[in-house]
Amino acid sequence: MHTIKMIPLLIAFLFSTSAKALTAPWSEQQKQKMEKILKKSGIPNSDLGIYVADGEGDKTTILDLNSSKKMIPASVTKLATSGAVLRHFPPGSKMKTQLLATTTSDGSTLKGDLYLRGGGDPSFVSENMWYLVNVFTRSEIKTIDGDIVVDDSLFDDLRFDPSRQSERVDRAYDAPTGAMSFNWNSVNIFIRPAAKAGQPAMVTLDPENGYTHLKAKVETVAAGKNSSIEADRDESKDGDLLVVRGRIAVDSKEMVIYKNITHPDLWAGENLKSFLAERGIIVKGKVRAGGVPKAARLLAESEGHSIEQILADMNKFSNNFVAEMLTKNMGALSGPPGTIEKGMVVIRDYLKSLGLGEKDFDLYNPSGLTRKNQITPQALWRVLNDLRSQFQYQPEFLSSLPIAGIDGTLKKRMKDSPAERTVRAKTGFLTGVVSLAGYAGRGDGAVIPFVFMYNGSRDPAKVRQVFDELAESLVL
Repeated sequence: MHTIKMIPLLIAFLFSTSAKALTAPWSEQQKQKMEKILKKSGIPNSDLGIYVADGEGDKTTILDLNSSKKMIPASVTKLATSGAVLRHFPPGSKMKTQLLATTTSDGSTLKGDLYLRGGGDPSFVSENMWYLVNVFTRSEIKTIDGDIVVDDSLFDDLRFDPSRQSERVDRAYDAPTGAMSFNWNSVNIFIRPAAKAGQPAMVTLDPENGYTHLKAKVETVAAGKNSSIEADRDESKDGDLLVVRGRIAVDSKEMVIYKNITHPDLWAGENLKSFLAERGIIVKGKVRAGGVPKAARLLAESEGHSIEQILADMNKFSNNFVAEMLTKNMGALSGPPGTIEKGMVVIRDYLKSLGLGEKDFDLYNPSGLTRKNQITPQALWRVLNDLRSQFQYQPEFLSSLPIAGIDGTLKKRMKDSPAERTVRAKTGFLTGVVSLAGYAGRGDGAVIPFVFMYNGSRDPAKVRQVFDELAESLVL
């Protein structure tokens, strides 16, 4: 009887020791493969921070190279931001944008101001604006005898947080933040050649509105000639001026340039005014900033994308604007206004909950668009392992990461290799900084979290290639 009872225990013991016996040789062989790749690359070990370990059950470290050294992470910082966001905004969470008024309509006329209140939604784009306006049209109001007043008081009015890199640029990735934001606070400039050389090219802004103003001088040149377009954004008295100049070949495809804007609240308000006009609703007043009175009543409301879709916008394309918007939302949890500083406290508290401390990280900006951020590879691995173990939001987080060879910032990397579709990872890049951190899925079902970081002066393209080779070796 006692012997029979011991059989299941003996089998369990054999399976356990067998699994460990298999794990050790595989991890050692894998380590040797990765060390061979690194040696061949010629990259000094002192410039690298690498930590690869299987976190299932008893942790098995595969490769540890300077894993306790704090390094500049660049955009892989967004992994820590993702972890904190999902702790406080579980899957299905949505932000709301509202239209309100304090007066009732007199027939088809609203006698007073129309208020646009931002809910901190980074996903509020043209589609959402159309929905909001379409709901509003059902009130049968045709004239607004007042102003459009934009309330973005959920956040502070600091558009560019000092934690970002100090140099401002007018490209979309450096867009300002605001609780009432629209189309990622960026405008599209489309340039299309005319039918014949010598004619002015067609230059249009999308969306067209009273906030952005266009000054264009682009010539259509003969087929086969090089196209060269320059676009600058300058702040003007009543919005932003886009100056576009250059040439485009008659046989060229349509070109698009993305520029950020400077005043998110006025930009959103002017676009609301434009969208209302498209539906035949006239606003007699101007667009201005202000607060919504307590007595205001709700006229229309638009829910943004779910938090998991917003995270995909952030991680797939490394969107800095989204990262900062989400951080200000976390900062507003303790009461408005939401700030980057208050949101960073939430992110740091998340890292501390994983057993990490001052020796492991110094984070100041949630997007990684700064050289002040520092974190150890092992700390970042701890974030990845934590997110993998949280069933309530693990699937949503994984689906937010770029897929090797398929989409996002990994669309052109590891294509037609064993890692295609089997590596999901966040990329990072600043001058002198290259990083890649995520998961490698093996054929035997194992999922290996990995962190590769580089701080040095080597050609970043070569470093990326080495990191891709390391990731590919993990799936074999």
